[in-house]
Amino acid sequence: MSQEMTIEVIINGEPKQIGAAASLQDLIEHLDLPKVRIAVEHNLEIVPRARWSATTLAHGDKLEIVHFVGGG
Repeated sequence: MSQEMTIEVIINGEPKQIGAAASLQDLIEHLDLPKVRIAVEHNLEIVPRARWSATTLAHGDKLEIVHFVGGG
């Protein structure tokens, strides 16, 4: 029986298990987050949306994901 390899990342202070070969884009899609009006910080560095698919996540990575909400 084959088991999928997983890693643990910290998302907004909470540990999460994800697939070992996941990119930042994969994670955003898996979490069903809107792709507009969010900012992602990966290990203290803001990642532009154009680099999400090229940013591979590793065990222990720390992510902060912020969704901007308009109002007034």
